[in-house]
Amino acid sequence: MEITNAKFLMSNTDVSKCPDPKIPEYAFIGRSNVGKSSLINMLVNHKGLAKTSGKPGKTQLINHFIIDDSWYIVDLPGYGYAKVSKKSRLQFHQLITNYLKKRENLMCVCVLLDSRLPPQQIDLDFMEWLGINRLPFVMVFTKTDKLSSSELMKNMKQYTSKMLELWEELPPIYKTSAQTGAGKQELLQFIDHTNSIFTQQA
Repeated sequence: MEITNAKFLMSNTDVSKCPDPKIPEYAFIGRSNVGKSSLINMLVNHKGLAKTSGKPGKTQLINHFIIDDSWYIVDLPGYGYAKVSKKSRLQFHQLITNYLKKRENLMCVCVLLDSRLPPQQIDLDFMEWLGINRLPFVMVFTKTDKLSSSELMKNMKQYTSKMLELWEELPPIYKTSAQTGAGKQELLQFIDHTNSIFTQQA
């Protein structure tokens, strides 16, 4: 897939005001400062499309971008910036849960994970929540250029081992870097294939 046109469409806090769900969309979400905006900009060849910030928790809205007039990327608020108790860990921001549960054209949630870190409980909890709610997702490791291939392999093995304690099989996994463009074609190929499934179902 080659993206030729990507533009910001709208921001809001109400899922009922999201654009017409007539084309497929993909939500990008992760812990605050995981590199979400940089990854989106890399995927669509537009450095300034999603606003990047060194300040965690910058995204507070549901941000829709329309890609080649045929599918949406949705930039969701990051989770995990404010420290929460174990009891409230699964009670994610109502804005996020409303969107994820109610958006009928949502094809997949791209869960972004910082490849430099060992498995984070809040990420594991969030993916468990997606599974409980039967929401398809993929694991997207970010910032892979920041560590050696052996370190990356070690960290990913930790993640897959931890996931397999709960999951019978793993979701698709992508290794990406906003700096080098690693993983771009693989992720776009997945989206292109999934778009065709949406078209068949329409």
